[in-house]
Amino acid sequence: MRRIAMSMAASTMALSLAGCSALNTSEDTGSSRTVKGNDITVGVLMPEKTNTRYAQFDYPIIKKEVAELTKKQGKTIYANASSETSVQNRQMQKMIDERVDVILLDSVDSHLIAPMVKKAKRVGIPVIAYDRLAEGPIDAYISFDNELVGEVQGRSILEAIGSGVSTAQRVVMVNGSPSDPNAKLFKTGALSELSDKMTIAKAYDTDGYSPKLAQSEMTDAIKAIGKDNITAVYSANDAMAGGVVKALQNAGVTKFPPITGQDAELSAVQRIVAGEQYMTVYKPYAGEAEVAAQAAVMKVQGKNIQFDALTQERLDSPTNKNIPAQLVAVISLTQENIKQTVIADGVYTVDQICTIKYKAACDAIGLQ
Repeated sequence: MRRIAMSMAASTMALSLAGCSALNTSEDTGSSRTVKGNDITVGVLMPEKTNTRYAQFDYPIIKKEVAELTKKQGKTIYANASSETSVQNRQMQKMIDERVDVILLDSVDSHLIAPMVKKAKRVGIPVIAYDRLAEGPIDAYISFDNELVGEVQGRSILEAIGSGVSTAQRVVMVNGSPSDPNAKLFKTGALSELSDKMTIAKAYDTDGYSPKLAQSEMTDAIKAIGKDNITAVYSANDAMAGGVVKALQNAGVTKFPPITGQDAELSAVQRIVAGEQYMTVYKPYAGEAEVAAQAAVMKVQGKNIQFDALTQERLDSPTNKNIPAQLVAVISLTQENIKQTVIADGVYTVDQICTIKYKAACDAIGLQ
């Protein structure tokens, strides 16, 4: 059975991660790669800038964790490919040429990056896939449980509709980018909840998770189905949910159907407060980023026992089998638990969420 973890506390997860890093065995168990001390360099490659999380959360957390784990002797090098595979290839080649000690890779295109992963492997640089499962001989995969993300989104739609859900009701699916393997998992998870309970009236695969393209797709769906005939909208992430909301607003919709999202972006939390978006999937980035940093440092330092303890799960990519992995659980964020999630975890303050534009809506739901 798949684990269902819609309300797992981020603080509990942090404690479990601390337990993993508390192991103190450090011997190398046979790797031919040179074992490094604290003076290491971690290359961090992120895929795009549409989503604010990479620069705002992921990388700063990774950088801080690497520094703490190496007594401030280790360093990180950061690059973002702006959704361009060729750019990421050049960025990764530069890191290989500079002989970084390990690469954390969040790929633009999981298939096309495989030759670069092989290049790194040939010169002895471990590659840990981060957030998206890259193809090629990666050493580990650190991410969220991405099929569970889709399940949580689909289940949230059903909960919002309530007992009256039926196949007569229509849902529009604005799925993620075809180049992202996670998008397929999100879709699979959502369909496992929705496909036999509602009618999928329109479905789109959205290149680059583009908000503008999502708005265009939603406009097309409204024209084809009718704005009053759309019961819910599945949006794979928050950036696209913003485009969906704009399309509905342009069509004159004032009472919004349940709309999903993912990433708990500030604008999405504000839309949730205002009743424009029903939910977002809150992914405690601190947990994912800290685990990735721990895995990178352990791999380079030859701490194989700790590394194995941290990556006990196993999964397959299209090119490689039995990949060590750590899949972090996610949380459904709605109006009801904003305080217990992003505010409690210090992601946002009430003042950041409840600006003048959203003050009345915040007061109405008791967010003060």
